[in-house]
Amino acid sequence: MYLKRVDGPRQVTLPDGSTLTRADLPKPDTKRWVASRKAVVVRAVIHGLITESEALERYALSQEEFALWRQAVEQHGENALKVTAIQKYRQL
Repeated sequence: MYLKRVDGPRQVTLPDGSTLTRADLPKPDTKRWVASRKAVVVRAVIHGLITESEALERYALSQEEFALWRQAVEQHGENALKVTAIQKYRQL
């Protein structure tokens, strides 16, 4: 078995004791972004599995879009990323 050489860790342990690996990340060609996929990318960046710049490049995201995802997760949790809940968590 061959492991692809990557910069950074292959897995990180989250505060709840679970592990997050590179295999858990969404595919780079993801077109449909549901809340759970957004949350995985945000958690990966926050906990150091991938860098923010790597996430932006890999998923073709703008800095502004990722910043909004991150802010929503940090302030309100994964539920704030759901399209049906945007009005509830939107800051005025």
